[in-house]
Amino acid sequence: MSSLEPPAVTSTTTRRSFLKSSAGVIGTAAVSGLPVARFAHAAGKGVIRIGLIGCGGRGSAAALNALNAGPDVRLVAMCDLFGDWLKAARDRLKKSRPEQVEVKDDHCFDGFDGFKKLIASEVEVVLIAAASHFHPQMLKEAVAAGKHVFCEKPHGIDIPGVEISRAAGEEARRKGLSLVSGLCWRYDPGVRETMKRVRDGAIGEIVAIQENYLSAPYIVRERQPGWSETEYQFRNWYHFNWLSGDQTAQQLIHSLDKASWALGDVPPKRVYGLGGRQTALDPKYGDQFDHQAVIYEYASGARVYGFTRDQTDCYRDTNDYILGTKGRCHLLNYRIEGETNWRWDKPRQNMYDQEHKELFDAIRLGQPINNTNYMCLSSALAIAAQIACYSGQMLTWEDIMKSRRSFALPRYGMDVEPPVKPGPDGRYPAPLQGQAEYDRWLMT
Repeated sequence: MSSLEPPAVTSTTTRRSFLKSSAGVIGTAAVSGLPVARFAHAAGKGVIRIGLIGCGGRGSAAALNALNAGPDVRLVAMCDLFGDWLKAARDRLKKSRPEQVEVKDDHCFDGFDGFKKLIASEVEVVLIAAASHFHPQMLKEAVAAGKHVFCEKPHGIDIPGVEISRAAGEEARRKGLSLVSGLCWRYDPGVRETMKRVRDGAIGEIVAIQENYLSAPYIVRERQPGWSETEYQFRNWYHFNWLSGDQTAQQLIHSLDKASWALGDVPPKRVYGLGGRQTALDPKYGDQFDHQAVIYEYASGARVYGFTRDQTDCYRDTNDYILGTKGRCHLLNYRIEGETNWRWDKPRQNMYDQEHKELFDAIRLGQPINNTNYMCLSSALAIAAQIACYSGQMLTWEDIMKSRRSFALPRYGMDVEPPVKPGPDGRYPAPLQGQAEYDRWLMT
């Protein structure tokens, strides 16, 4: 039996406060006079010890990004559900950064409670890049233990999970701990400068934003002899809604985060969308949609159009197009056209490295970074897209915030049956748009 506790449902007061505070922007205030931040790392120079939770591709890359932030960063602990993934990742990282990877055997933690052991170790910074299902609980426990945190998106695949992340973020703020989100475009210098000009009115009032995240399916790991259904799903967690939150939470969330940023990080009034499975019919693709389109209506009159697709042999695009009354912005090209014509002409920088550099600088300077407000709003936007596309209904933001559906299980273990199973034909059931799906999500 695992010691991983299911997320607790918060009070009505907490839900209301989350709704009211969703309009907040990035918080970077330092909290003085609190001892926790000093215990986590003394300001100034010195080695920063980090621990990695989740040793897949994204987690391994995040560890490298952290090590790239400076020679005085050391990876000293690692955790993954699967010991074979952990060992392979440690070997790769050690080969790549032999002077910075100091993970001994007794600091390799696997299983469902491995993350607790890593958090309890001497690490000062925890990198969370495990299956998205667990992000809120891992964040909560890392902050409770007084650790600085880099947490990959999403910050919840259901509204109760987002509320847990918000509460953890507020606790980090009170303790003077830094919390950096994996919503990486906020750390791209060119995007920052372009967005600043958009926010300052370079294209006038924003009328519409088109967000594309058109890509190919995630890798599938073939089922092996001896694997239970539970192990198969965990090794392919990207393809199962209860572990990943579908592609709106895995991919489109980046695009929605940029749109929200452009609009001042205020929640929309209404959301609706459509989606389905057209080509991802092989059982290996789990129970997710392979295409979704969602529309957000804002009080200002602006609309955001978000499109995501995960199909092979199709056109790919991950651009953002912001249209205003006086011009337009091609965000990832760092370009503005119209009454104002401008383009960022400096060399591009690695935003993935930049996230960690700013995190470690904040720790050393004693000036905490806290991304709680926007990371929770953008996670809720991604969940709103999933609910709207799955249910086929027009939803208000208040509807979304009332959702009590939680993917949390009473307990975790390889002996626990997963909540979704294949049918007689081997396929996993996909959501069917309509009132029944609406009721599943918006039950109280």
